[in-house]
Amino acid sequence: MKISKGTRLLALGIVLVVIDQVIKVLVKTHMSIGEHFNVLGDWFQILFIENKGMAFGMSFGGVVGKYALTAFRIVLFGFLVWWISKLLKREKPVPTGVLVGLTLITAGALGNIIDCLFYGLIFTESAPGVVATLGHYAPFMQGKVVDMFYFPLWTWPDWVPLVGGDIFFEPIFNFADSCVTVGAIYLILFQWKFFSKEE
Repeated sequence: MKISKGTRLLALGIVLVVIDQVIKVLVKTHMSIGEHFNVLGDWFQILFIENKGMAFGMSFGGVVGKYALTAFRIVLFGFLVWWISKLLKREKPVPTGVLVGLTLITAGALGNIIDCLFYGLIFTESAPGVVATLGHYAPFMQGKVVDMFYFPLWTWPDWVPLVGGDIFFEPIFNFADSCVTVGAIYLILFQWKFFSKEE
């Protein structure tokens, strides 16, 4: 029996979301905020923080802004699902790379949406020295996104203008963020011809 392209993309998306959620739940239930350990030397660490708002810890308008941001993420996720479905129904086959790239972005978006929607309802709040358990710390759509991957590759020498003494790559991110970033970069670098032809 031949498995359809849509089924394979759905399976890929589910696997990516499951990987993302397994990592986040393990970190959330076994580490306290700020706790870290080295994976490969000092340049790859697992460092547990939580993102209250947008990417890289930026906030957006308090509680109301959080609701608006989460709602926007849900709408964006719905649009991506609709777009992929539309591309799959085309008579002229769409490059597999385009569909895979969009699936990576969609799965990453869903991974972070799950945190926002449900983590506040099913976990207690994480804090320095406090590991979360099952419980409740925020209402629906007000959960924090779990971040953990940290790559402080090097520190700029003090004599370098503007960035002297700063860490080269400071963002702390999660697997879902990686899916979105890899998918977007792949589409921009290798599938731009397809999108340039799109109406």
